[in-house]
Amino acid sequence: MDLSAINPVLLLASLMVAATPILLAAIGELVVERAGVLNLGVEGMMITGAVCGFVVAVNTGSPWLGFLGAAIGGALLSVLFGVLTQYLLSNQVATGLALTLFGLGVSSLIGQGYIGIKGPEFPDWHIPLLGDIPIIGPIVFQHDPMVYVGLLICLGVWAFLKYSRLGLVLRAVGENHDAAHALGYKVIRIRMAAIMFGGACAGLGGAYLSLVRVPQWTEGMTAGAGWIALAIVVFASWRPGRLLLGAYLFGGVTVLQLNLQAAGLAIPVEYLSMSPYLATIVVLVIMSAGRAPGSLGRIFHASR
Repeated sequence: MDLSAINPVLLLASLMVAATPILLAAIGELVVERAGVLNLGVEGMMITGAVCGFVVAVNTGSPWLGFLGAAIGGALLSVLFGVLTQYLLSNQVATGLALTLFGLGVSSLIGQGYIGIKGPEFPDWHIPLLGDIPIIGPIVFQHDPMVYVGLLICLGVWAFLKYSRLGLVLRAVGENHDAAHALGYKVIRIRMAAIMFGGACAGLGGAYLSLVRVPQWTEGMTAGAGWIALAIVVFASWRPGRLLLGAYLFGGVTVLQLNLQAAGLAIPVEYLSMSPYLATIVVLVIMSAGRAPGSLGRIFHASR
């Protein structure tokens, strides 16, 4: 094994890229769960966003329009979940699982004619001056724009939940929807807005895989990323700051195992491939001591 082949600067830079799709999906799910809704369909929304974004980008030649199409696709699929759980009062766990299966099937159908096609190039940004700083520049300031969009969304969600009145209302709905309803807040409308935001973010995370990481369409390309996003929300105790840390932890382990494979580590490749998921489970068990929102997963009925 030749560890000298592993470049630590490139390793840290790749960490941010590997963490971005998980971060985008997880920050959307965090908002959904802070509103008191448990949506297990993140994987389905991500894969739908991946295929919608790729199809739009290939046909328009614009990756930015592709990301817009992915956000819309993910949001539309989340509306289906919202209607079923908030208006028709279906079980959130069962509906979320069905949404994942539905998303996997629909994405496979839509993407049939796009397998093997290369998507339009999405270039990296080299931020002037900052990108030229030794070590820090290549790690932080020479990425594609969506890396920074993910960080801005995370920062925006943190500020929204902590400082805004709407964020306080959303948190109140998630903690006790009956009390929030008694105070005159529109619980279902608030939850539907949160669900759509979560779907849009999951769609962006999926599109990042098909437009930046690969970039091409492959069936099942999310490979469990939506489930990892769900686990990271719990690990983060529903806090955006810890969620960012969790996403980077998973991204770091993912990149490290790929580098160890390239360096010729004498461990079967199957063990290295499953190491990011094992690390996520271990960290989740050790650190997930935070209290979930009080109304998480509970059905709300205004007539009660």
